[in-house]
Amino acid sequence: MLLNGDCPESMKKEEGAAEPPRENGLDEAEPGDETTGQEVIVIQDTGFSVKILAPGIEPFSLQVSPQEMVQEIHQVLMDREDTCHRTCFSLHLDGNMLDHFSELRSVEGLQEGSVLRVVEEPYTVREARIHVRHVRDLLKSLDPSDAFNGVDCNSLSFLSVFTNGDLGDSGKRKKGLEMDPIDCTPPEYILPGSRERPLCPLQPQNRDWKPLQCLKVLTMSGWNPPPGNRKMHGDLMYLFVITAEDRQVSITASTRGFYLNQSTAYHFNPKPASPRFLSHSLVELLNQISPTFKKNFAVLQKKRVQRHPFERIATPFQVYSWTAPQAEHAMDCVRAEDAYTSRLGYEEHIPGQTRDWNEELQTTRELPRKNLPERLLRERAIFKVHSDFTAAATRGAMAVIDGNVMAINPSEETKMQMFIWNNIFFSLGFDVRDHYKDFGGDVAAYVAPTNDLNGVRTYNAVDVEGLYTLGTVVVDYRGYRVTAQSIIPGILERDQEQSVIYGSIDFGKTVVSHPRYLELLERTSRPLKILRHWVLNDHDEEVELCSSVECKGIIGNDGRHYILDLLRTFPPDLNFLPVPSEELPEECTRAGFPRTHRHKLCCLRQELVDAFVEHRYLLFMKLAALQLMQQKASKLENPTCLENGGPPSLESKPVDPPVPEVGSEEEGSSASGLAKVKELAETIAADDGTADPRSREVIRNACKAVGSISSTAFDIRFNPDIFSPGVRFPESCQDEVRDQKQLLKDAAAFLLSCQIPGLVKDCTEHAVLPMDGATLAEVMRQRGINMRYLGKVLDLVLRSPARDQLDHIYKIGIGELITRSAKHIFKTYLQGVELSGLSAAISHFLNCFLSSYPNPVAHLPADELVSKKRNKRRKNRPPGAADNTAWAVMTPQELWKNICQEAKNYFDFALECETVDQAMETYGLQKITLLREISLKTGIQVLLKEYSFDSRHKPAFTEEDVLNIFPVVKHVNPKASDAFHFFQSGQAKVQQGFLKEGCELINEALNLFNNVYGAMHVEICACLRLLARLHYIMGDYAEALSNQQKAVLMSERVMGIEHPNTIQEYMHLALYCFASSQLSTALSLLYRARYLMLLVFGEDHPEMALLDNNIGLVLHGVMEYDLSLRFLENALAVSTKYHGPKALKVALSHHLVARVYESKAEFRSALQHEKEGYTIYKTQLGEDHEKTKESSEYLKCLTQQAVALQRTMNEIYRNGSSANISPLKFTAPSMASVLEQLNVINGILFIPLSQKDLENLKAEVARRHQLQEAKNRERAEELTTTEPEPAGAPEDMGSQPPAAKDPSSPSLQG
Repeated sequence: MLLNGDCPESMKKEEGAAEPPRENGLDEAEPGDETTGQEVIVIQDTGFSVKILAPGIEPFSLQVSPQEMVQEIHQVLMDREDTCHRTCFSLHLDGNMLDHFSELRSVEGLQEGSVLRVVEEPYTVREARIHVRHVRDLLKSLDPSDAFNGVDCNSLSFLSVFTNGDLGDSGKRKKGLEMDPIDCTPPEYILPGSRERPLCPLQPQNRDWKPLQCLKVLTMSGWNPPPGNRKMHGDLMYLFVITAEDRQVSITASTRGFYLNQSTAYHFNPKPASPRFLSHSLVELLNQISPTFKKNFAVLQKKRVQRHPFERIATPFQVYSWTAPQAEHAMDCVRAEDAYTSRLGYEEHIPGQTRDWNEELQTTRELPRKNLPERLLRERAIFKVHSDFTAAATRGAMAVIDGNVMAINPSEETKMQMFIWNNIFFSLGFDVRDHYKDFGGDVAAYVAPTNDLNGVRTYNAVDVEGLYTLGTVVVDYRGYRVTAQSIIPGILERDQEQSVIYGSIDFGKTVVSHPRYLELLERTSRPLKILRHWVLNDHDEEVELCSSVECKGIIGNDGRHYILDLLRTFPPDLNFLPVPSEELPEECTRAGFPRTHRHKLCCLRQELVDAFVEHRYLLFMKLAALQLMQQKASKLENPTCLENGGPPSLESKPVDPPVPEVGSEEEGSSASGLAKVKELAETIAADDGTADPRSREVIRNACKAVGSISSTAFDIRFNPDIFSPGVRFPESCQDEVRDQKQLLKDAAAFLLSCQIPGLVKDCTEHAVLPMDGATLAEVMRQRGINMRYLGKVLDLVLRSPARDQLDHIYKIGIGELITRSAKHIFKTYLQGVELSGLSAAISHFLNCFLSSYPNPVAHLPADELVSKKRNKRRKNRPPGAADNTAWAVMTPQELWKNICQEAKNYFDFALECETVDQAMETYGLQKITLLREISLKTGIQVLLKEYSFDSRHKPAFTEEDVLNIFPVVKHVNPKASDAFHFFQSGQAKVQQGFLKEGCELINEALNLFNNVYGAMHVEICACLRLLARLHYIMGDYAEALSNQQKAVLMSERVMGIEHPNTIQEYMHLALYCFASSQLSTALSLLYRARYLMLLVFGEDHPEMALLDNNIGLVLHGVMEYDLSLRFLENALAVSTKYHGPKALKVALSHHLVARVYESKAEFRSALQHEKEGYTIYKTQLGEDHEKTKESSEYLKCLTQQAVALQRTMNEIYRNGSSANISPLKFTAPSMASVLEQLNVINGILFIPLSQKDLENLKAEVARRHQLQEAKNRERAEELTTTEPEPAGAPEDMGSQPPAAKDPSSPSLQG
């Protein structure tokens, strides 16, 4: 059975047999292939349309699809402008009521053109509540406060502010008016060289946000619930309303609908008023009693429906905003009700009170997964439950820290308390009962949950049937770390000692094992590279394990096999784990390792383990190939032993004794040698005795050299218990243990000698372009480098010969180092703050951290708030209620001293600064950037205003500036595996030049992603971006615009409005806008991108050169020459710095500047720049290259123009005003030529080819592809590939067929 999330290498042999259709369908098959075809058809059942008859409006038709449920039509009607006020209705077909939860295809007689009648149903209390809630949602539909407050998965999006509404149709209207005068001058702070970094433009005020007031107040009445006799008259509840005209009314919600009654605020009279205006919906009633409501509600709904759906759909996980404007706090009945009944996870629509999270999480894993529709259903269910669980766990964790949940062991000390809320178990990140005493106490207890979560992610990804993990979410809030876990059935009733039947509860003193667990874990051992091994327990008995000792196995009352405490799934990192009497390799000691870390739970990342194994595999292949060739060579010299080997021409060259690095070999021979090794390795692994003994020896030697655990095949695994304090191994395993120790040392050395230098090399070549702390961390983690190596990375950057080209990396790294150190200090600082002093404490910390004001004073909460009698029963205060005021005495000098100390201790990096201003000066950082970084890392939300950081007369922050503190949440991200495979196949097709097929596959991937994730997700965003780019290349600008608009909206909503990814999306959208002749929109999008980039990093970044080239070109196109030059010359300076003065990008930059000077008729400057460009082309590409020729042509043309101009001038000087002047031609650049240059700098190339050329090209590509495949197949089958994050993927594909690779415009996207 091929497991979904599995690495391909885990299958080596079984691959072909296991599930051929899926393999073929995804790898080599053409998109039309039957297998994919069949599987996909299931999803795309054809839709049909039905007619809807609703009371009071014209009938309308609605497009539906057979596998929708009836309730999805309900949702659509509740969202439509003309039917949105109805919630309590049923749908009837030919007089029969349709069941809410049945699929449309199962409804008899439902077909194209059927008529569905909307029938109003009587209300119940539940239905009345849902109705009021829905009306409130409609009234608040344009109000962004939920997004600012980070509730209900709302988040911000500002794209519409810059595009003035929707992009799609506006393109057609503007065609004829290309040259309308548009105002192109950006605000001062966006211009190159500006030092000012304002914060307010980050969240521009949207016109629609000043919500139209429909009502002043809508709340539950104080007369609820209805007394018994009124219940028997059908009263369900009472509402109190103040209309916009200041009329106060009481409303009864009854089974028949809503009507006015005669109660007042202080006098209860439930009799109907006259007239009573009985209406089935609350909106209809309010329309009758308030003209303002009627008018404004209609306008509001019109606006609501006009917004792009992506601005309103909820995101799967909550995104928090680190700034927010000052908002008025308005009355809101539903919010108030939610706060007090605190919907303890009791969601309205679920029968049977609270959700059994564990049962839901495990049942979704057990769903069948034999074919595509089943897998989609399963992955969708898994994803949905995970996102619901994450939301519930976050709410619970905040409630625990805020003191709103009673502990299950209330008599113990605060740190030791545990909590259960909504069927979720919460524990705090402290070392309870000295559990982690040998590992670093509280520090170890703080990192254990994130390590455990990584373990859970990994086991979930391997997805072995029958092995279960707990739902796990780690929440950092107000300085505390809370772990939320689903509860194993029955675990609370029994003692832990009895429950654990596998693993150890005391880190290896008592260890037990269990055959069923060994069998289940054995299945994970290959993808996770974990070695089965023996350990000794306290009675010196040998116990076999297939995980680290503290991984525990518990069988729940539901009979499922659970594993928990996966904090050491991966092997220890020896660079941070000094072991007496063990010597590390020289690469490590040279770099100053091993260093003592704060805790002993440092593990290598999974990405590192995979990269290390892949590295070893290549080494193994090279060694074996070399030995085989030697054997061949010796056989040829001694011809008695004839072998039907390959053609002697390859084998006959003499070979030196084996050396591990086979760099010098010619390509051909090494390829054929590797092919033989591959064949041989398979034969031997199959073990059918056909291989001759000498070949076996070759493989055995190679295996031994690379540390493989098997001598017949390449197989590297790690024993996670090596060097674990308290774990002992039996005598018989000493050799294996010695080898394992060596392997760990090699891995630690590999990280330092290959991965970190590799990262720095990629950064130097600008193969990766991190823009802020988060993207730098991601780039490091993809290469398996933990953040604790950040100091080492920076050291290497400093020592790099290309230090200048790494300036941006250095700045981001230093900023990350400072903010991470500050975060560590902030965490313990917050733990001592009580709730009433929270905003004062946070603003004081920010002042010490960022303000130039030398001695900020903390404002303690007023004395009357602090109880005089000190709390005697200190033990059982909730975690977040400490009452000391030690935080108030912190000074900036002390904080910065601590930050430098922390940087030295944790990252081993010496910062040279004693104050914030020195840091800014020394490292060229920006305070606003540090504010963003620290806020994102700690969950602080500050007021949107201009902070005077540099004022020496008053502190930058006051208490009023800290609006909120949010949780920082880590959770499992379930993946859509099939969709991802389609996505990758699509990318591969595009890279081979099959754009159409690629496009189809990626569209398919988009369908599948939507199927699993819903409409909003990071991976869907990547999919849309790639689709937009493909459509653009194929010349379909409208489609490109629409897809890219979705990508921008989604990136803003899911990743954040100023996330580096969003900045990139804005740039792409601007290009497609320009191509569609929407010039002013293109400019405002580019200006937005530049503003965001200045805020997130500053001006000095390689990506800024691309952005400024884009802006300069567009400005050139609209004839704003002086402005254009400012941007283009800045781009030239940045390119020269980051790519070196001789780079092709710099030549291109010179050319762009020259063109603007030409338009200004300043030919001398134009010539000067074009000459620079020409020289670069000539030295880099040679005389005969077309780029060099083009440049030389252009130089001639410029010279002619310059001469003509000079002649004219001379004529004027000679003859004065009577001179006879032929008019000079100064042409404004054509839009086409500007667009052509834009495409070049953005790495997009169009190739004008005839059909015949295309056919030839395809044939050629296919031929090359087959050759390549043959080579790759040898490698790929056993190479362990870590799946790349799809978010980055589409970016790095040059979007053109190989024939079009033109060295002068290296794809700047990659």
